Amino acid sequence: MQAIPAHAALPTDLADALLIGRVWRNSKINGPCVVAVRHGQVFDITAAAPTVADLLDAEDLLHIARHAPGEALGSVLDLVHHALHSQDDTSRPLLLAPCDIQPIKACGVTFAVSMLERVIEEKAAGDAARAEALRKELQASIGADLSSIRPGSEAAAKLRQELVKRNAWSQYMEVGIGPDAEVFSKAQAMSALGLGADVGLHPASQWNNPEPEIVLAVNSCGEAVGATLGNDVNLRDIEGRSALLLGKAKDNNGSCAIGPFIRLFDERFTIDTVRQAEVSLCIEGEDGFRLDGVSFMREISRDPLDLVQQTCGAHHQYPDGFMLFLGTMFSPIKDRDAAGAGFTHHLGDRVTIASPALGALVNHVQHSDAIAPWTFGIRSLYRYLAGRGLTDSVPSSRRTAA
Repeated sequence: MQAIPAHAALPTDLADALLIGRVWRNSKINGPCVVAVRHGQVFDITAAAPTVADLLDAEDLLHIARHAPGEALGSVLDLVHHALHSQDDTSRPLLLAPCDIQPIKACGVTFAVSMLERVIEEKAAGDAARAEALRKELQASIGADLSSIRPGSEAAAKLRQELVKRNAWSQYMEVGIGPDAEVFSKAQAMSALGLGADVGLHPASQWNNPEPEIVLAVNSCGEAVGATLGNDVNLRDIEGRSALLLGKAKDNNGSCAIGPFIRLFDERFTIDTVRQAEVSLCIEGEDGFRLDGVSFMREISRDPLDLVQQTCGAHHQYPDGFMLFLGTMFSPIKDRDAAGAGFTHHLGDRVTIASPALGALVNHVQHSDAIAPWTFGIRSLYRYLAGRGLTDSVPSSRRTAA
């Protein structure tokens, strides 16, 4: 595999991008710090916002990100290069996932193509060898362009009735074109990995894939204030055996990667940018295998802000905000090991998820029990912040006190 240059992991309009994130600093600090990128340089602004959740809730979020005093940590290119190529060097700051105490939620079945693949997983009961025949059978049975059907519409209701008659309806179609979106808990707060880290596959899985997605950063008021990239690592065989195994299929050590930075919404980058974004996926194996694809957010079946509203509101509050994966159209089906067997990961695969305005998220694939265990959780974070005397340095919040 060719080395990925640092600039390729950053937005193409870096000079205009308002980026915030987290790094782990060793030496005297020995813990995570909130950072902002300004004019190509990285600044530790933890004294102004001890957590990313605090920063995203701040009334003057953009001002703090642009102007809060902070310690200079060097070039963002150097930071990204270190994350991509020399993570074992603990003498330098290490880029982390750009979120911290926020729950990590995810939406499923938000693209017609991925909906069909979920149905195939269900009908194959986790057996990858049956997937190709089921794919042809399902496409012939449905006979409709599902991407043109608005979820919850009258047309969707009529299609549902017809497919029920044919015994072709599925729980995945219910959330794909029905009125209610699928929103599930992807990972625990503080567990996501960042740029350059090894993501994890449960060792029991034999049929799995990356899921490249845009991830919204949502504050405690339910406002989307920024976006980043994510890999919702997916175990197709385990979820395919039963939808009740979704938690086992989705939440394992290292199975969630987010980054490299959160790009805040401002006058140059808005939710409309997300709606029109292109997301590319490249999988490169040590066996010479390569798979490339492009996803277009304009093909999503539910608007990103509708997904936010289905996640939070009067029915459900998130006082620390949340990160929201918006779903993917990618369920790679390119044969890898044998004709008709489709795609599954090999250990050592490099996965690159990219979008011009957000940069690129690059990770390598290993087993969940072979990568470093997750040990630094919320209690560790608050002990660390207390030790630095930062527990009272929270900026003014836009959230009205109860």
